[in-house]
Amino acid sequence: MLKSFTARAIIPVTVAVTGFVAVCFILLYAVMKNDAVRETIKHETNLARTVVKSTRYAMLHNDRDSLQNIIGNIGNQEGVEHIRIFNKKGFISFSKDITEKGKTVDKSAAGCIECHRGPEPAAVLGDMKQARRFTNKKGTEVIAITVPIYNEHECFTAPCHFHAPTQKILGTLDIGLSAEPLSKSLALIRQRMIIFCIMVLIITLGGVAALLRRYVFIPLRALIDYTEKVAKGSIDEELPAAAWELKELARNIRCLAREIKKLKQDKQ
Repeated sequence: MLKSFTARAIIPVTVAVTGFVAVCFILLYAVMKNDAVRETIKHETNLARTVVKSTRYAMLHNDRDSLQNIIGNIGNQEGVEHIRIFNKKGFISFSKDITEKGKTVDKSAAGCIECHRGPEPAAVLGDMKQARRFTNKKGTEVIAITVPIYNEHECFTAPCHFHAPTQKILGTLDIGLSAEPLSKSLALIRQRMIIFCIMVLIITLGGVAALLRRYVFIPLRALIDYTEKVAKGSIDEELPAAAWELKELARNIRCLAREIKKLKQDKQ
């Protein structure tokens, strides 16, 4: 099969175009996936900060019942896998899961280690470092965000609070949302990109094959037919309609055939 000129022309083009489209697909999907994850984390970070602001009034008035009610209502929303508030020492004060209250989080766990890597916990982290992705005990893939609750002027001056002005962080809000919507979106993007890449391959290879047939294969077939006629003695055959190079080749073949015929006649 590979001995024919057609196969040798089409197959390398097919391999090259397929490889190029595959590489572009992988790179483009990686960029789109990264953008989608970043947007999801940004959205979740904004949500976490909104929760912190929503609990501000209850915190300033030390209204623990209202705080638990806010956390519980948010935790009951679809897609919220967990939400908890714990203090600097990791003691869980409020949680969607009542059984977690009073327990201590592991500071070496994902989401905590970024702040507690050194001897002193970090006070500020970027959005991406605040995020972590894992599978919970229920087998659900979760994207979780940890947002610090800072000690502001209203906090350490409130009559019911005892935080010193030098204490930068009062606690941390930890909220985790199901990654299923993100996974479904990425799967849909991947499917559409695959369909698009297949369409690009079909159109590109079809166009290349049509151009090769029109400007290479058909003229080459005509040149082969012409040379066969010349070899049989039809020297005065009209030159085939082809590109300049192939027509020049046919003209040279005709000249060579005439020279050979002339030499044979001279010997006779």
